Amino acid sequence: MADQRTGGMSGGASKGKGAPGKASKVAPMPKVLKQEKVTKQRDPLFTAPPKNLRIGGDIRPRVNLSRYVKWPKYVRIQRQRRVLLQRLKIPPAINQFNYTIDKSQAHQLLKLLSKYKPETRKEKSARLLADANSIAQGQEVASKKPYMLKSGLNHVTNLVEYKKAKLVVIAHDVDPLELVMWLPTLCRKKEVPYCIIKGKSRLGKLVHKRTAAVVAIDNIRKEDQAEFESMTKAFTAMFNDNTELRRRWGGHVMGIKSQRQQAKARALIAMENAKKLGLAFG
Repeated sequence: MADQRTGGMSGGASKGKGAPGKASKVAPMPKVLKQEKVTKQRDPLFTAPPKNLRIGGDIRPRVNLSRYVKWPKYVRIQRQRRVLLQRLKIPPAINQFNYTIDKSQAHQLLKLLSKYKPETRKEKSARLLADANSIAQGQEVASKKPYMLKSGLNHVTNLVEYKKAKLVVIAHDVDPLELVMWLPTLCRKKEVPYCIIKGKSRLGKLVHKRTAAVVAIDNIRKEDQAEFESMTKAFTAMFNDNTELRRRWGGHVMGIKSQRQQAKARALIAMENAKKLGLAFG
């Protein structure tokens, strides 16, 4: 009896609520509260026609319509000009302005050229006033040739023709482009290093103007000579000696719709040719 009681007590203790290692089971939901999914049986005689999402067809699903915004006129002209330049076949003389120096080279070049900015009106007036005061006191004024950038299309052209320019920097977005289209050819003929950089406004900041089509440098300080020579060697290899650059045509990139139409036409032609070959060999 004692063994049975002790056995019963031990068995009851092991089956208690606080027994470790066993998760408590949740009672199943009664059938009354369960909601059975009702599936509608469709008549096989009535089939759903495919949706026509074209103009005048079925109601279109909700999509993002931000690309249909009516932009200002100058933005529309910019976009149309961009698309037109992609569609048309661009000759190499114009297409060469699409190939510019990379971001790191441009940063290094602008950092160097910023040391040779021309003086502003305030700086010039202060210098002339100091020279006038020194002359009035009977002192001699030592006038040295300043190290500064040269701007202006005619001035830079004269420097290139007389081979005085050591580096010519041309903007890629000059409008109209005919103003500087001939300048790379002249630089190659006179063996003057040149490069094409993005942004005429960046060149304009160097000469205290809003924009500048071209900038040249003719004198370099001794401390900048090594850096300048390494840059001119790189630019000569990229632009002056690069024959592929002035032979490469650009543009002639069709839109997505026309590309798909051309792909379909090519596929049909390939199928017809395959059929003809199959008939010929059969």
